[in-house]
Amino acid sequence: MRRGRRLAVDVGDARIGVASSDPDGMLATPVETVPGRDVPAAQRRLAALVAEYEPLEVVVGLPRSLSGGEGPAAAKVRAFATRLAGNVHPVPVRLVDERMSTVTAAQGMRASGVSAKKGRSRIDQAAAVVILQSALETERTSGGPPGQCVEVVI
Repeated sequence: MRRGRRLAVDVGDARIGVASSDPDGMLATPVETVPGRDVPAAQRRLAALVAEYEPLEVVVGLPRSLSGGEGPAAAKVRAFATRLAGNVHPVPVRLVDERMSTVTAAQGMRASGVSAKKGRSRIDQAAAVVILQSALETERTSGGPPGQCVEVVI
């Protein structure tokens, strides 16, 4: 397992959840929810978080269908991740499968007694935590970085 903090991003149309790991890559915790409608402002905020946290890498959840295919949402996330990679270079940005992350996060929040209305602002952070925990587990079991590295377009 590589040593270093990671950031995870759950990209949505309205909100973007952000989570961070500890330097040992053991535990993911929520960081904040970034408004997602103004993409340039969201990109600037994410670049500022990368500068603040100095992560080894940024992990972006790629929404796939249950069959593994990619639709319009995945294309939007790929474009967002490519732009992010250019903004945070030389920190690598990696796309990881995020199937069911929001569902898992919502179930966990409901189980802990958080109402849907109160949880709306935190669900994206919780989904980013789920994405990051999954990526960390993938790296622990495979011995290699998770997902697919995004090419930097300059």
